[in-house]
Amino acid sequence: MDHYDSQQTNDYMQPEEDWDRDLLLDPAWEKQQRKTFTAWCNSHLRKAGTQIENIEEDFRDGLKLMLLLEVISGERLAKPERGKMRVHKISNVNKALDFIASKGVKLVSIGAEEIVDGNVKMTLGMIWTIILRFAIQDISVEETSAKEGLLLWCQRKTAPYKNVNIQNFHISWKDGLGFCALIHRHRPELIDYGKLRKDDPLTNLNTAFDVAEKYLDIPKMLDAEDIVGTARPDEKAIMTYVSSFYHAFSGAQKAETAANRICKVLAVNQENERLMEDYEKLASDLLEWIRRTIPWLENRLPENTMHAMQQKLEDFRDYRRLHKPPKVQEKCQLEINFNTLQTKLRLSNRPAFTPSEGRMVSDINNAWGCLEQAEKGYEEWLLNEIRRLERLDHLAEKFRQKASIHEAWTDGKEAMLRHKDYETATLSEIKALLKKHEAFESDLAAHQDRVEQIAAIAQELNELDYYDSPSVNARCQRICDQWDNLGALTQKRREALERTEKLLETIDQLYLEYAKRAAPFNNWMEGAMEDLQDTFIVHTIEEIQGLTTAHEQFKATLPDADKERLAILGIHNEVSKIVQTYHVNMAGTNPYTTITPQEINGKWDHVRQLVPRRDQALMEEHARQQHNERLRKQFAAQANVIGPWIQTKMEEIGRISIEMHGTLEDQLSHLRQYEKSIVNYKPKIDQLEGDHQLIQEALIFDNKHTNYTMEHIRVGWEQLLTTIARTINEVENQILTRDAKGISQEQMNEFRASFNHFDRKKTGMMDTDDFRACLISMGYNMGEAEFARIMSIVDPNRLGVVTFQAFIDFMSRETADTDTADQVMASFKILAGDKNYITVDELRRELPPDQAEYCIARMAPYTGPDAVPGALDYMSFSTALYGESDL
Repeated sequence: MDHYDSQQTNDYMQPEEDWDRDLLLDPAWEKQQRKTFTAWCNSHLRKAGTQIENIEEDFRDGLKLMLLLEVISGERLAKPERGKMRVHKISNVNKALDFIASKGVKLVSIGAEEIVDGNVKMTLGMIWTIILRFAIQDISVEETSAKEGLLLWCQRKTAPYKNVNIQNFHISWKDGLGFCALIHRHRPELIDYGKLRKDDPLTNLNTAFDVAEKYLDIPKMLDAEDIVGTARPDEKAIMTYVSSFYHAFSGAQKAETAANRICKVLAVNQENERLMEDYEKLASDLLEWIRRTIPWLENRLPENTMHAMQQKLEDFRDYRRLHKPPKVQEKCQLEINFNTLQTKLRLSNRPAFTPSEGRMVSDINNAWGCLEQAEKGYEEWLLNEIRRLERLDHLAEKFRQKASIHEAWTDGKEAMLRHKDYETATLSEIKALLKKHEAFESDLAAHQDRVEQIAAIAQELNELDYYDSPSVNARCQRICDQWDNLGALTQKRREALERTEKLLETIDQLYLEYAKRAAPFNNWMEGAMEDLQDTFIVHTIEEIQGLTTAHEQFKATLPDADKERLAILGIHNEVSKIVQTYHVNMAGTNPYTTITPQEINGKWDHVRQLVPRRDQALMEEHARQQHNERLRKQFAAQANVIGPWIQTKMEEIGRISIEMHGTLEDQLSHLRQYEKSIVNYKPKIDQLEGDHQLIQEALIFDNKHTNYTMEHIRVGWEQLLTTIARTINEVENQILTRDAKGISQEQMNEFRASFNHFDRKKTGMMDTDDFRACLISMGYNMGEAEFARIMSIVDPNRLGVVTFQAFIDFMSRETADTDTADQVMASFKILAGDKNYITVDELRRELPPDQAEYCIARMAPYTGPDAVPGALDYMSFSTALYGESDL
């Protein structure tokens, strides 16, 4: 071993930890990675017609990063943000990082902010993660993968070459012989390996890099000077470059050859498999949409405001009008595609298609049922919440009004009760103060009802979960505390007056009578003003008529009230006359009450002004309720026509599907006429939706003029569309089966007559017992095993019922001949000639490339152990194409 080889061996054995420590002090790795990773990215980006110049700058807005991921993965990412702001760039980079993470890659310490800020270290780390996942991770050689698999591949390919000893991805490549050996192993005409020298690494490296770029379309990712001048080349850069050699050489070109007459059968098989894949995808998408929608419909978290709840109601209406109808069509189309696929498989003598776990038609129906169950109570809940919020707003306004009136009444009452005017008063004044206090207690008791009403409204707001309950409770508590304090002060003042009552003997009876009559009358007027200004909320004509009747009854009491007012004012006038006559030192004031005649007259005038305002408000509400009643009747008039029409059409379609009038084409034409008439009826449904929208906007919650709701009409309409589409598909499949099997119209009528006779429940399907009876009536004598075999044919999904389509498929299969299969298999005999077999090479010559490989792949499992090597005999050929059949 020469000195260079000995030195190289020592380099291989040097610990990895020492190299990492040296690299921390040497920035050469950054330069190598910049060049390598930039070239690697551009090798993919040029497929999209672009490239990058500065790796940490060009990926900052996330656009080219997302484009790179789409090119190397072959998948579409979410639509990028086109704004120039930092938030748009972070959003795009996060979409790229989320896509990388979705491929099972853990991104450690790499965040969108560092990439947007142009952090070189983080950007290179991210690109290295992408290279590992999409260029290295999938490399697999003899149960080793990724880095180990790539290293093993390099060792296997360079093993025969002198002076090449690949042990790692850094110093093992410094002399350039490893790169040259890889190229020579696969393309020996490109490099004269014998002329290369180990002691001339620059020449070796440049030779490999130039040849790879010119003939292998591998861009130059490394600089020979940097590799030779670095103690330990960057491992990530070397791995990235070597992986390009692996992908350039590992894909073998497969020979493709020509066509023959069996292409039709193979094309049908491939088309059926495509239909299966389409079914799986459509079923998955529909189930995913249902899975996402159900939690939204099950969310019953209420909002605090009427506007927010009305927005939720509008969102739900958009869902019913815009989002759900396309999904109903998808569900119907899915069932139609499934039935058509099963029919094609039966006509091709292929096994019935069984969807993957969780994607059966029954699974989709169950999921759809869960969706409609979740949807069922959602609108009712929204309307109830709107009514609740409306009630809350009404109660809150009523609370504020009553609280304001009460607080205005209590203003100054505490100061009055604390006033010790009785200490210096005369005997007559003390008597007057005592009577005045009695009148105040009467007034206080009269206001007890209002305090209780305020507390009751606050309690109701708490029970209904009013969003501003804390402020309501605080105000109510202040009122209650003040009320308790007024009661205590009232009791204290009474006790003080009663202690001095023995000194008081004279009292003015007229003032006392005035006070006793004025206080209740004043309370009556205040109550009347409160009632006349009270807000109201009604939903029907009857309710507003009730309020109007009550108001008329109130107006009838006004003459008597006016008499009481005149009587009270007469007492005050009598007092004034006595004061003037007897020169009483009263100065015209009443010591027993603060209610003056001017106040009574002022409040009386206010009551008389409020009466016509109340009349106007009641008239306007009566007109609004009349308008609502017209909306109810307008909706009911249409709904009472559309509802029975939908039911009639459903019954007519059901009769057409089981009757035997005319040919299948006649039935199909009749059904399509029905379908056209149904589609033409859609404007009436839309018009009804418009009337329903007006009712909802007017917050009308009931309609006594009809039993049909918009929900009933929508469900019936969707069922009608689904039923006519499904029925048309069944007749089309019957025509397809009839034509494929050569069944005459008379035979089809006989099949229908037998099916209808044994369809005892008239559901369009026979249960197991009815089907057994039908077979017996047709001369079948079978045991349990044979009947079970027949049921596996007509009911592959084990639903326990037999449709008419499955019935005619079975009957046509029992009666059809094998001429068609014999004609197809005649092609085999032409190809085989005098032999009883055909070789794989012959197939490749005669078939189109894709059909040949598909056919060979399907026949491989059926080649018997005694067959000619590389050939297929007649039975293996027929079994591969048609399955276990009668061929």
